[in-house]
Amino acid sequence: MLVAEFDYALPAGLIAQQPAPERSAGRLLRLDAASGAVEDLAFADLPGLLGARDVLVLNDTRVINARLAGRKRSGGKIEVFVERILGAREALALIRASHPPPAGSEVLVGGGVVVKVEGRAADLYRLTFSENVESVLERFGAVPLPPYISHAPGPGDAERYQTVYAAAPGAVAAPTAGLHFSEALLKKISARKAAIAKITLHVGAGTFQPVRTEEVEEHQMHKERYAIPPGALAAIEGRRILAVGTTTLRALETHALTGQLSGETDLFVYPGFRFMAVERLLTNFHLPKSTLLMLVCAFGGKDHVLRAYRHAIEQRYRFFSYGDAMLIERG
Repeated sequence: MLVAEFDYALPAGLIAQQPAPERSAGRLLRLDAASGAVEDLAFADLPGLLGARDVLVLNDTRVINARLAGRKRSGGKIEVFVERILGAREALALIRASHPPPAGSEVLVGGGVVVKVEGRAADLYRLTFSENVESVLERFGAVPLPPYISHAPGPGDAERYQTVYAAAPGAVAAPTAGLHFSEALLKKISARKAAIAKITLHVGAGTFQPVRTEEVEEHQMHKERYAIPPGALAAIEGRRILAVGTTTLRALETHALTGQLSGETDLFVYPGFRFMAVERLLTNFHLPKSTLLMLVCAFGGKDHVLRAYRHAIEQRYRFFSYGDAMLIERG
């Protein structure tokens, strides 16, 4: 299967640069995966599509201030993008610089915090900080907005690039389907007698990485940590699952495949995948040729999804992290 099969043309003006004025003020494109029929809705219509037989499963990961601006000892600029905190003073990170720093070299970030490069782990660097990593990120880090958002992160992004139910720090990208939910909308869903369950998958830097292979099957996913609390599993049992976001779906399908409630997952979902847990998926619109689009095509059918994307473009839906949402129902 070729990666090129998952390409589409998107006008740059449809890439949402700012969130909607209110969290639940966006649009919702509903796709029937059986027939390919689409319906244009408001996101605020979602509670009316849920009832007592349903469970809404949310990813409660919290985005950390993962981007650190720094400089080399020689004075050259450098950016450290923390992908995973390994210990109090240890982390894995992506590094952007004119020349990759060698093992043993040092970088200065924030107010003089020393970061030593210990070595490489694939495309990530193993780093040791002179101070507590979490404290350094809290004081000097920036919100890790995706590369297609052109403005520098500001105070508004610190709030809106985070779900209202974010609880477990560890993600370097937001589970963006969840950005549409306000506390008021969640209360309306509860009033419909639908259950709400929370799991955790810490979104890694791999979500920003392009697929560099020509064939889909040759791509290797980054590993991401997940945890499904026993209480969430009990809430899910016997109900129709609506997964909020691709991250939630990957955690639930990983559990269905392995039986493991926690650990790491590198599950790669593309057309041909056999879904065992999730029946409905709420997600944003994704980048061309991305693993996220491949997952959505697996869930809704490639032809149906790409046709729905063309409809969304014609109807001027807003795309990507700060954009509108899509509800796919497998029936």
